[in-house]
Amino acid sequence: MSSVRLLVGTKKGAFILTSDGKRENWKVDGPLFAGWEIYHMKGSAADPNRIYASQSSGWFGQVIQRSNDGGKTWEPVGNKFAYEGEVGTHLWYDGTQHPWEFKRIWHLEPSLGDPDTVYAGAEDAALFRSKDGGQNWEELPGLRAAKGHLWQPGAGGMGLHTILLDPSDSDRIYIAISAAGAFRTDDGGKTWVPINQGLKSPFEIPDPDAEVGHCVHRIAMHPSRPDVLFMQKHWDVLRSDNAGGMWNEVSGDLPTDFGFPIDVHAHEPETIYVVPIKSDSEHYPPEGKLRVYRSKSGGNEWEPLAKGLPQSDCYVNVLRDAMAVDNLDSCGVYFGTTGGQVYGSSNGGDSWAPIVRDLPKVLSVEVQTLA
Repeated sequence: MSSVRLLVGTKKGAFILTSDGKRENWKVDGPLFAGWEIYHMKGSAADPNRIYASQSSGWFGQVIQRSNDGGKTWEPVGNKFAYEGEVGTHLWYDGTQHPWEFKRIWHLEPSLGDPDTVYAGAEDAALFRSKDGGQNWEELPGLRAAKGHLWQPGAGGMGLHTILLDPSDSDRIYIAISAAGAFRTDDGGKTWVPINQGLKSPFEIPDPDAEVGHCVHRIAMHPSRPDVLFMQKHWDVLRSDNAGGMWNEVSGDLPTDFGFPIDVHAHEPETIYVVPIKSDSEHYPPEGKLRVYRSKSGGNEWEPLAKGLPQSDCYVNVLRDAMAVDNLDSCGVYFGTTGGQVYGSSNGGDSWAPIVRDLPKVLSVEVQTLA
């Protein structure tokens, strides 16, 4: 029987949760790297025992950790992240220009075919790549050439938080940055184009045709349809059917179109999940009811999924990297909260159960389906 491994990054360490294919009983290992912020952990699709983790501390800086045995043991690898060429400047909160400064790695994305190749999304926003298992990192500077001087931090900083690799075209990568927008390369990262047409941010950007500057919270893609993208933005849920060339709003009958995560069912490319929260100033579920919303039509028509979730006095948030789906026959959906709970559904969201409670604030959740 297949098994499942959840990789959970928190404000104070990492946890690895494992279960068999029934996903009823879970073993909890951790905390790993106790006391450190673990922004993200992700395993390689080419070698599930190869896992990368971003370990960060305001005191001690950034450390990339690597495991070759499924998270049993770890070793620090390369941590030199240097912007290529003249550093340059970007917009600051007050509208002035500010030099690029490396702060941390928000997201790690292993290559689909080579466990030694891994991408890293940084704050201040840049994309780095390692071809030797994380020992050495090089920036792909063509991204910052895509009007980087006009990028500006969002409330949580200017981080590159989403990296999507096209399984049908190794030269195509999508990324998203808070608060610069979404971008695509079709030549392996040499050159990039903004893919923000159709996005509307009237309160943040007076120019309705601005190519960059939109606060994209997350984008998602089903591997069978890499030209179809779904987005949770700072207000609005959207989709694109032409690789980001144009976006159309599909918020439909959601109670609020503000939120952070978005994901796609493993076997149903038109089934998507979001977790609405009340507003950009009140980061908690409407009415204190924790509900995942599911659309089986690619957007516009949404249904609340609440069975097993707290429906009163719940004031947690679900961050952008804290939702994942497995690819078992009955698709599992998982998410972690800022209150330290990790919830799982083994039936596509129809019902939920807490896997673990009282962890530190959950920053990221990834899942591996193991043979």
